[in-house]
Amino acid sequence: MPNTCRRFVFAGVLIAAIGVAACSHDGSRSEASASAATTSQASASQNSAAAAKPAESAPPASQTGGFDGAKAYDQVAKIVSFGPRPPGSEGIHHVQDYIHGQLQSFGCTVDEDDFHASTPTGSIAMKNIIAKTPGTGQGIILLLTHYDSLGSVPNFVGAEDSASSTGVMLEMARLLCGKKQANAVWIAFLDGEEAIIDWDKDNDHTYGSRELSASLAVSGDLKRVKAAILADMIGQYGLEIPRESNSTRWLVDLIWKTAAHLGYQNIFVSREAGYSDDHEPFLARGVPTVDLIDYDGYQQPKYWHTAEDTLDKVSPRSIAIVGHVILESVAELQKKFH
Repeated sequence: MPNTCRRFVFAGVLIAAIGVAACSHDGSRSEASASAATTSQASASQNSAAAAKPAESAPPASQTGGFDGAKAYDQVAKIVSFGPRPPGSEGIHHVQDYIHGQLQSFGCTVDEDDFHASTPTGSIAMKNIIAKTPGTGQGIILLLTHYDSLGSVPNFVGAEDSASSTGVMLEMARLLCGKKQANAVWIAFLDGEEAIIDWDKDNDHTYGSRELSASLAVSGDLKRVKAAILADMIGQYGLEIPRESNSTRWLVDLIWKTAAHLGYQNIFVSREAGYSDDHEPFLARGVPTVDLIDYDGYQQPKYWHTAEDTLDKVSPRSIAIVGHVILESVAELQKKFH
């Protein structure tokens, strides 16, 4: 998940490097580690959280444009059930197999990009997984989420960060795969967003998005991308997603206008905040990109990057609303670039 400090200036220096130096992502890490429960206590808490019935229900899919928030929530629960999933771990290998299998079952064309990331602890094998839906033209609409979890906090299962957005994108794939539209829709599940040691040092973050943006540039596909939508931390109760100030203005406007038309002004709010996240490598390469994220809402009480980021913190209703807005925004982008 992105760094803790807000950034209100997006400097041109981003173009100079694939990896972007961030504000303090890791400032809360020592607090998180210190406040994390013991292994047995955390495991008991997670099991209890997983068994709890959500306090809110997802609206019927007929009310959210066909996006099934209940199915998306079940995907979140499944991702969480694999336990911690930091890069290179047994847990993430299970999640990778699960995502690939789900995408294949939806009829998606699935590409995998296996790469080795140079990290402060050495080379780590990572994997981006990309579902591709067909288009009648050359354009691509790119949807993004990371699926790894932070490894430095014991028993961190990352229900909100990042299982919530992973569940949304799996449901998006179920709806869109096999459906030919004017522009292809590619849905990328990114590894290695979280810092291995320290977000502030040695480009220790956003490994998957830097890899994907670079590989698309090399293949020539990056210039075909009309817009990219990143989702990250979008499932919490009391969700309020600010206009991310580093994101491409016209794309932010399109999504917020779509959300308002659907009646979600209380979720997609007018205030602004800036974050360093997986959208930056794409912005640095000139791709119109937006980051949908509610970081602030996970601070009071502070669940972000603690063992308390469990399934009971995720609302099926919030997931359904964000999925609805992304789905309708993709439709608007299809019209714009038809």
